[in-house]
Amino acid sequence: MARSPSGTLFVSTRQAGDVYAVLDRDQDYKADDVITIATGLNMPNGVAFRDGALYVAEVNRILRYDGIEGRLQNPPEPVVVDEEFPTERSHGWKFIRFGPDGKLYVPVGAPCNICDRTDEDMRFGSITRMNPDGSAQEVYAHGVRNSVGFDWHPETGDLWFTSNGRDRLGDTSPGDTLNHAPDPDMHFGFPFCHQGDTPDPEFGERRACDEFSPPAQVLGPHVASLGMRFYTGSMFPERYRNQIFIAEHGSGNRTPEAGHTGYRITVATLDGNQVTDYSVFAEGWLDPDNSSWGRPTDLEVLPDGSLLVTDDGAGMTCRLRAPSLRLASRTRLHSDGAAPLERKPVQQGGAGLAVSLIVRVGFASPSPLKRSQSMLWERRPCAIVSGSGPVRRFHHFVAVRWPRG
Repeated sequence: MARSPSGTLFVSTRQAGDVYAVLDRDQDYKADDVITIATGLNMPNGVAFRDGALYVAEVNRILRYDGIEGRLQNPPEPVVVDEEFPTERSHGWKFIRFGPDGKLYVPVGAPCNICDRTDEDMRFGSITRMNPDGSAQEVYAHGVRNSVGFDWHPETGDLWFTSNGRDRLGDTSPGDTLNHAPDPDMHFGFPFCHQGDTPDPEFGERRACDEFSPPAQVLGPHVASLGMRFYTGSMFPERYRNQIFIAEHGSGNRTPEAGHTGYRITVATLDGNQVTDYSVFAEGWLDPDNSSWGRPTDLEVLPDGSLLVTDDGAGMTCRLRAPSLRLASRTRLHSDGAAPLERKPVQQGGAGLAVSLIVRVGFASPSPLKRSQSMLWERRPCAIVSGSGPVRRFHHFVAVRWPRG
C-alpha cells in the first residue's frame, strides 16, 4: 500500500489483480469509500506515489497513472514506465518504493526456490533502482532471494530490507533475514549461502559464506517476512521510534507436527546499525489450533502515529493504535462478540508487558478466541478497511504487546 500526501490510501491486490483507492474524507481514520481504479493486472503487488502519480508494479512492467487523485472515478490510461522486467511469475510480484535519492526501487525475485539464473538476467535475485521515468536502471543489491519489503532509516538514509529464505531444507532452517544495505553492489549470499552461515547443499561449494554481507538479523524460519517500516510516529512508546516493524505473512510449507511460524508483526530494535532485540509486537492471526484467519502483509505509519496493517488473508486493512487509557479489559469473546465482562487497572510487572491492546480486525463470521484468564485485554475497533463491496463488521482480535514503563 501507499498513502498520498493528501491522505488517499492506494492498496494493491496480487491475487485479484486489482488496485483500490481507499478514501477517508472526514479524516476519522475510517474508510468512507473504496474505489477500484484498475483491474485485470498481472499480479500488481506493489504501489508507490510520487508527484501526483501512482506507480503500479506488475510482474514484468511498471505502470504510472498521472494525476490519479483527480480522476479516481475515471482513471487515465497508464503510462508504461518499463516493460522489460522478467516475465517469470515465481517470485515475480514486486514491492516498490521511492528512496530518499528520488529513485524507484524495484526488486526482482529469484524465479525458483533455489537456482542461479543471473547468467540469463543479472537482475534475478536482486533489488534494482531507476529514475522515475524508467531510465538509468541498475542493480543496487545482489544475492537477494525475494524481498517484498524495504525502507530507509529516517536518520541515516540507509536501505534496510527483508528477504524470504529458501524452502525444503527442513522446518527450522534457514530463517528469513533483515538486511542492511548502506552501499550499492553489496551481495547478500543467495543462492550460495543462507542466513549468513548456512551453505546451500547445491550451490554452497561455489562460494563461501564469508564472501557475502551477513544479515543484520536472522528472523524466524519460514515466517515469510514481507512489509517493513521504520516507526517515525509519536503515538507508540518512545522506545519504538526509529525501530523496524515487520509484517510476517506466515509459513505455508512447514510440517503439521512443527506448526506454523509467523502470522504476526515483529519489531527489530536497533542500536546504531546493530539489531539488539527481535520480538513480537502484535499477534493473534494464528489460532491455538494452528489455523489462521488472516495474514499480515504490509505496514504504513499514519500521520497520527498509528500503524496500518494490510492483510491479504482476510482481505482488509486495519489500523493499530495505542490505548487512550491505562486500563484493560478482562475479556471473554462470545459468539456475538460480546462486551468485556469487567474492567481492571493494568498491572505493571510480568514479562515486561504493561498491557495487551486488542484490535478487532477480522472479517469472517464470529469465532471465539481462547486466551488465559490472567491476560489483560483492551478492545479496539478496526478503523480502515479496503477491498471491494461494503465495509463489514469484524469479530477477530489481535493482541499488541506494550513494554513496561
